[in-house]
This record gives sequence, C-alpha cells and structure tokens, in this order.
Amino acid sequence: MKYIIVSGGVVSGLGKGVTISSMGRMLRGSGLRVTMIKIDPYLNVDAGTMSPFEHGEVFVLGDGGESDLDLGNYERFLSINLTSDHNITTGKIYREVISRERRGDYLGKTVQVVPHITNEIQDWIERVAQIPVDESGEPADVCLIEVGGTVGDIESSVFFEALRQFQFRVGDDNFCLMFVSLVPILSEEQKTKPTQHGVRDLRSLGLSPKVIFCRCPVQIVDDCKNKISAFCHVAPTNVISVHDVNNVYHVPLLLQEQNLHRIIASELKLESRMNIENPDMKNWSDMAYSVDGFTKSVKIALIGKYIGLQDSYLSVIKSLKHAAIACE
Repeated sequence: MKYIIVSGGVVSGLGKGVTISSMGRMLRGSGLRVTMIKIDPYLNVDAGTMSPFEHGEVFVLGDGGESDLDLGNYERFLSINLTSDHNITTGKIYREVISRERRGDYLGKTVQVVPHITNEIQDWIERVAQIPVDESGEPADVCLIEVGGTVGDIESSVFFEALRQFQFRVGDDNFCLMFVSLVPILSEEQKTKPTQHGVRDLRSLGLSPKVIFCRCPVQIVDDCKNKISAFCHVAPTNVISVHDVNNVYHVPLLLQEQNLHRIIASELKLESRMNIENPDMKNWSDMAYSVDGFTKSVKIALIGKYIGLQDSYLSVIKSLKHAAIACE
C-alpha cells in the first residue's frame, strides 16, 4: 500500500479537500485504485452532534456514519463508498485506547500518548486503507490521507507525531507527504514567507514535504516557485500552482498539466503500475469544460435552519449542480 498525506499551513479553508480529491481523480485516470481517509483532530467522536455552523454539513455515509463534509467530496469526485472508519477523530482514537485500557488489554502498563495513542492511529490507518471502496471489491493501490486543520495546531500534534513514526513503519518508497499553503499577493508581488514558515513548522515535527501546493488567485510565477524550492527543500518542479479556476472540476486537469502524476509515480515507485503517458481524463475534461459553457439559470428555493452558511447543505447544492450537468 502506498500512502499520500496532505496537510496544510498558514490558514484553514485553503481547499485541501478539493486538492486531495482532485489528486485522487487524477490517479484513478492513471489506472490506480484509490481510497481516502480524513483525519479530524477535534475531540468529538464524529460530526453528528456538531452544529453545521461549526464545520458545515454532516455527511451521512453508506453505513450510517456521520462524518465531515470532505468525505462527501471524496465520494463525489472518485465514485467510491467510504465507511465511518475512514473519518478518524481524536475522540475515536482516545475512546478505543481507553476501552482497551479498561479491558486490561495493556496488561497493567502505563498508557501514554506515545506509544499507545500514536500506535492506535497508525494501526487504524493501515487497517482502514485495506477496506475495498469501489466496484472492483479489491483493496486500493494508494491511500490518500487529509490531515484537517493547520500545522502547529495543538490538537493535531499527536497525529503528526504518529505520521512521523508511520513514515518509518511503511518505508520511504510508500510514504509521500504533501503540503498545501497560501501564497498571498501584496503590492502585486507573490509572497513566499507564509509557505516558508509553514514548511519550517512541519519540518520541526520531523516531516518534510515532497510536494508543495501553492494556493493563489493567479498562477505562481517561476521566480516564486524557485524561491519556495530554495527555502523549502523541494525541487522547483514539485512546487505546484493551484490557482483559481472557473470551476473545481478543472483542478484535476490543472494538477495533471503540472505533471503531478509523474512526480507521484517517481516518489512512490509506481511507474510500472500507472498509465503515465496517457491518463484517461477525457470524460472528466469534457465535463469540466461543459460546465464553463452553461448560460441558462434556474432559481431553486432551499428552506432550512442553517441557511446562513452555504456548506450547511453542501450535498443538496452539489446534487442540484450534478443534475444540471446531467441534463445538459
């Protein structure tokens, strides 16, 4: 099993969910089976008791699990069916460890964050990564893991420590860390300092990203890429511009244009298993560009309790958009 971990820095809400979903779509087009895991560092066991104003809608999975809305993005982009175990929270991990302690599974040992909590996180990831999620009924080739929040948050520190250990458990050829950062524009200049600081924080935890995604309103210029490369210990080709596009369905195509599939194949030694030269993205590309050409509009009233936040009813809104694409 190959593992790709995506974390973020500077601020939350940069679009890690769309980025990792788009990467998964691109890998599927390259001939790989893909599964997804979302890590949410909050103490809640799941999102079921949380107000939509806190984290957006509660996405209900096929097994009845109430999860973060990002799992809905994963399912829509990749046409997969996830389970509640694909959403890891601090609450779930601590509940499992405390239950084992109460049963006496640790045989009288002092139960600690390291190694018991960190081992439980690693074991959970390895177990869930093997669950088939698509129509083939076979385990995936690659497991994509999104770490919620931002690097440096107190609540996510135990997960980063677990991932630091995990890279040695599975080996360098099976572990690829990627980082999503903000590149703001001030005085018409793209600034790299927030990205430098975010990567520095990540490296201080014993983790060094192999790919950096730069979120910016416009395409990242070469001078900016070279500066990030020099200060963040990655090749210039591994600094990927994720700039604003007409719709989110263009993002997988954007990543492919910058040869992310080739980078992943090289880092994870997947050249023999991927269709690198001719990824099958034609149907997806046709759909993305067809959305750009929509001209007609229709008004649909949505009555709800949490209408102050659009993400509160994200699945309903997305289903209407998908219906519009199908009708077109």
